[in-house]
Amino acid sequence: MDTLKLDINQYIAVVTLYRPESLNALNYDMLVELSSIVDFLKNSPESRLVIFRGEGERAFSVGADLKERKKLTEQEVLRYVNKIGEVFLAIENLPQPTIATINGYAFGGGLELALACDFRFASSHAMLGLTETSLAIIPGAGGTQRLPRLIGETKALELILTAKKMTAFEAEAYGIVLKTIEKERFMEEVIAFAKKILENGPIAVQQAKYAIKAGMKTDLRSGLEIERMAYEATIPTEDRKEALKAFSEKRKPIFKGK
Repeated sequence: MDTLKLDINQYIAVVTLYRPESLNALNYDMLVELSSIVDFLKNSPESRLVIFRGEGERAFSVGADLKERKKLTEQEVLRYVNKIGEVFLAIENLPQPTIATINGYAFGGGLELALACDFRFASSHAMLGLTETSLAIIPGAGGTQRLPRLIGETKALELILTAKKMTAFEAEAYGIVLKTIEKERFMEEVIAFAKKILENGPIAVQQAKYAIKAGMKTDLRSGLEIERMAYEATIPTEDRKEALKAFSEKRKPIFKGK
């Protein structure tokens, strides 16, 4: 049974977690399917931006499928943890900008998936949290590493050690969510944001993302060298020449990602 849906339209790829009956819980089969989709997307010229969403209005994803987890041996749990970490790292490393649209509950691994994305938007009715310590485990899909890098060590310790469940507005105040949007306008505003990115040169967008992400993991001098190399990658592109031509002709450029 398919646990995911992939739709690509006007250079936007939408990956839908499709297990609404279990609030889009992440079972092992979903992780395997997600791995294949991410592998496909990283080399897809038709996908210039990737959106992750949950089917229905109740949940983005409530994290690990606890009904499945109860049946797993310790070795199978380790296999699951290794797989989810591997898949979320692949999402973080996608060359395209990525957006998590948190349209309901995002707990545990569900929030960790969102943290692996570049941007997070939340519907006003959403609830979020890294709640693993309440289950006598810890966030094991990057939560203990990505959250403090995003909002700082002390705030991350607070949220993880208390297993706090936040409203969307609280998550925005913490800096986890870029923007909280009323349910009625949620996807409309997310798509409008995505289209603002897509107006720009695809290669430049990917190189800018790479420079920021790679540069943040090193010292300033090394980061500046990464930036220089990323800039150099844009110089021979057809898109750069088209931008200059469009400027002189007083029109919008038509970028081809070449």
